[in-house]
Amino acid sequence: MLLNYKIFAKIYYAFALLFLVIISGTIGYSIVEGWSLVDSFYMTIITVSTVGYGEVQDLSEAGKIFTSFLIITSFGTFAFAVTSITSYLVGGEYKLYFKDYKVNKKIENLQGHTIICGYGRVGRQAAADMVYHKEKVVVIETNDELVDQNMAEDSNFFFLRGDATVDENLEKAGIARAKALITALPKDSDNLFVVLSARTINPKLKIISRSSNMKNCSKLSSAGANNVIMPDTVGGSHMASLVTTPDVMEFLDLIKISGKNEINIEEITFRDLPPDFQFKTIAELDAKKITGCNIVGYRAPNGDYQINPSPELKMVPDSKLFVLGNASQIEHLNRLFGLK
Repeated sequence: MLLNYKIFAKIYYAFALLFLVIISGTIGYSIVEGWSLVDSFYMTIITVSTVGYGEVQDLSEAGKIFTSFLIITSFGTFAFAVTSITSYLVGGEYKLYFKDYKVNKKIENLQGHTIICGYGRVGRQAAADMVYHKEKVVVIETNDELVDQNMAEDSNFFFLRGDATVDENLEKAGIARAKALITALPKDSDNLFVVLSARTINPKLKIISRSSNMKNCSKLSSAGANNVIMPDTVGGSHMASLVTTPDVMEFLDLIKISGKNEINIEEITFRDLPPDFQFKTIAELDAKKITGCNIVGYRAPNGDYQINPSPELKMVPDSKLFVLGNASQIEHLNRLFGLK
């Protein structure tokens, strides 16, 4: 993999200028004084570095003029090159590069992961919940300080420094291999751009976008977002519901899919079921006592939902069950079907 030019641009530029000065000085002395390339090169080095050694040979008037010109033009260049290299080594920029390089190599091997654009309040919470569920997550964030402060050691959680609105960064995050993308950037215009780019690169990707303005929800949906969430509206509605129906909301909070409570909801798709359990009715599945969980919902292949589904409903391709159970029951369910 080639070194990132943007990271090393200052170093490249410094070395390029220094190389140009040395070549110019060597050729200049060869022409003006008629010296050999070795003597010309040596004279150029001691002149540029201002070490104070004596001349290789006595200089002619033309040679003195050329040397004066070389000193004037090269002094700043040499100082710039030394400062740039020292800053890169002492400042630890090379460590930062190799750290990011190692992470980028791991991202290249990810499959079926989720990309989160933006690590603000919304993105941070989404990342924390997904990592708790042992989902593979790649976060794209522009703020270097924020990345350094929150760089996770978890093998499922990776940071990619960069702007999520740049297609190159989405591709580096493995968007073509990802299963979902959450764009939680502060500006709706940036979220819209990310949604358009992501949908173009990966038509099958599940995209969830944040929106700050109700007027932009339809635009984000038209651009390709599967779901559009307004955090302020959701939060406000939740607080109002805690006043009007507090017990109901506390119960829903208890069973929310956070993985942190004794009661939880799990989904089972048709492809999750072992062959012996596919094309079975809910009654047949329940009769086998396969989970100890309660089947509370069913999603038909056409997208229709049924609460407390009929026992006669059959698990067919693209259908999905929702089951309610405690931690041990959900764990047993996951082991049985190899879900996690």
